[in-house]
Amino acid sequence: MKASELRTKDATELKQELESLLRAQFNLRMQRATQQLSNTSQIGKTRRDIARVRTIMTEKAGK
Repeated sequence: MKASELRTKDATELKQELESLLRAQFNLRMQRATQQLSNTSQIGKTRRDIARVRTIMTEKAGK
């Protein structure tokens, strides 16, 4: 997901995106804990996407 794609979304869409990413992060953590996660790099990608969404939300709140 690119930041330019996120900038086109409004606040409610960003909030929904953040919630889905947080759920995905939780599921990935549970898979890692139960030894079911084969691609551990997905956790880092999800963390960066969450940070990206939160940054865009902060930018929009400041305007």
